[in-house]
Amino acid sequence: MFFVDTIEVAGLGNRSYLAGGERTAVVVDPPRDIDRVIAAAARRGVRVSHVVETHLHNDYVTGGLELARVTGAAYLVPAGARVSYRRVAVHDGDRHDIDTPAGLALRALATPGHTPHHTSYVLEENGTAVAVFTGGSLLIGTVGRPDLVEPRLTEQLARAQHASAHRLAAELPDGTEVLPTHGFGSFCSSGQAQGASSTIGKEKASNEALLRDADDFVADLLAGLDDIPAYYTHMGPANAAGPAPVDLTPPAVADAEEIASRLAAGEWVVDLRHRLAFAEGHVAGSFNFEAAGQLATYLAWLIPWGKPVTLLAESPGQLAAAQRELARVGIDRPAAAATGGPEQWVRRGEALASFPRATFADLAAHPEPGVVVLDVRRDAERSGGYVEGSVHIPLHTLPGRLAEVPGGQVWVHCGGGMRAAIAASLLDAAGRDVVAVDDSFDAAEKAGLTICTR
Repeated sequence: MFFVDTIEVAGLGNRSYLAGGERTAVVVDPPRDIDRVIAAAARRGVRVSHVVETHLHNDYVTGGLELARVTGAAYLVPAGARVSYRRVAVHDGDRHDIDTPAGLALRALATPGHTPHHTSYVLEENGTAVAVFTGGSLLIGTVGRPDLVEPRLTEQLARAQHASAHRLAAELPDGTEVLPTHGFGSFCSSGQAQGASSTIGKEKASNEALLRDADDFVADLLAGLDDIPAYYTHMGPANAAGPAPVDLTPPAVADAEEIASRLAAGEWVVDLRHRLAFAEGHVAGSFNFEAAGQLATYLAWLIPWGKPVTLLAESPGQLAAAQRELARVGIDRPAAAATGGPEQWVRRGEALASFPRATFADLAAHPEPGVVVLDVRRDAERSGGYVEGSVHIPLHTLPGRLAEVPGGQVWVHCGGGMRAAIAASLLDAAGRDVVAVDDSFDAAEKAGLTICTR
């Protein structure tokens, strides 16, 4: 008998796995905060004998090296990955026993495409494939993107991705469970994953990589690639160098004077509360990145790398969760933090800042001249339709392009409201008169606004 436990890393759209028998287990692509993995192994009553990486990750800092050190497990990393620490170099076809009494073994399959060295791992029970950990290769309904390593390699890797998907489909039984790391909202996915689980047989019937010839597949894959989060450039080098152990102890407490001082110094003060609460009242100059949204992705994407950040949270629990999420992408230690409410975060006599929220129906009923409609969605989203006359500045470019926003009151929108709230906070901090459109873009045309397409 064997088990496979999924360890969700929802904020980044990833999954890690713990798999094994009654005594020992393997961990695949562990997150930076390894205490979650250790707790999962403890619940199962198993020893972690192996920790494996499918590839050097571009979207998060791995916990693999530290987990292997803490547990004494063998650390398996693809041989082609250039790293500066000792590990077991994995080659195509290598086998490693995971739980001998249970007949469990792991077999490596070279599946280049997401990276040149990408490797999938087949979990075998008594010699029969029962699951395959596909990392960033074959995802559910799609594949991992091939453009995160080197632009000159992108087309070559896209073709390798197609070939790797076909290798997995050809060599594994239809009933083999497909267990990818990416594809659940991750920007490492080349498309939107479809469903929560799959098998090789299901992928043969639905995955474009397995249904189309290489030329057509590659052409569409390359044409559909979206923007790459800026912080990705720091993840690969961190993983190659060997990440330091994570420190999740609480940051230093900041009072109102220190918060004001950090703002004056040009540091980032990030309010983690819901966008409704932020809009109603916040520290002037602070930015709103909801703790419940894709905090790590968007904060790490927008903040100048290495700039000190102070976190403002409603509760110690919210702060701790945010700190954990940010550590996964290399924002290791907040400069300071405060909990409570905005009235406690401003100095005596200082007023809170605020701005209004609205819907697309409100925008349609507000045709006054001089109103600026700012669309902060990504290029791929806007290509499907946009509000006539709107200005387009994707959110991830907005901090460096604030001067491009025309004068007048700015009504800012995205696809659902979260990114518009971030953008509104950036504009508000810059002294602009802003309205956050907190609405689904699907409501824009229904509200009577003219939607254009390219």
